[in-house]
Amino acid sequence: MVLERVWKSLLAVAALLLIGALTLQIGLIAAPWADDTRTLHVLDEDGDPKATIEVELADTAMERYTGLSDHDSLADGEGMLFIHASEGERTYVMRDMDFDIDIIFIDADREITSIEHARAPEPGEDGEALEYTGQGEWVLEVPRGYANQTGMEPGDEVALGEE
Repeated sequence: MVLERVWKSLLAVAALLLIGALTLQIGLIAAPWADDTRTLHVLDEDGDPKATIEVELADTAMERYTGLSDHDSLADGEGMLFIHASEGERTYVMRDMDFDIDIIFIDADREITSIEHARAPEPGEDGEALEYTGQGEWVLEVPRGYANQTGMEPGDEVALGEE
């Protein structure tokens, strides 16, 4: 009887560990030990930095869905980098956003393809209706006006610092 309970307990623990590992592997949740911030550089044609941005990484489905909607604001030099598994047409919305942002689409070669200047929804307006589309594997969001202020433009290269 005792041996049977121990065996069932071990099976339950093994099942929970397997479910947890699969959840991390497919990206539904981020690993709690993962470093979620990095330094990103936008470089000019000579390889000199135009902008240096401390970015939060959004590399799971849940983090990409939430995005910046749980932030009150961003300071210049701060942002969020959305990392997708492959390059494609991406549409971003202003769901639950309280502030304006620039949305910068970056292709698989780490080159800016387009920059959108997105406004926050007005009171009572559905942010889902405010759509911004571009081609990219990565999408960078920074405070609105920061892309113009730093001179970012399509064709600029982007480099992400190591962990």
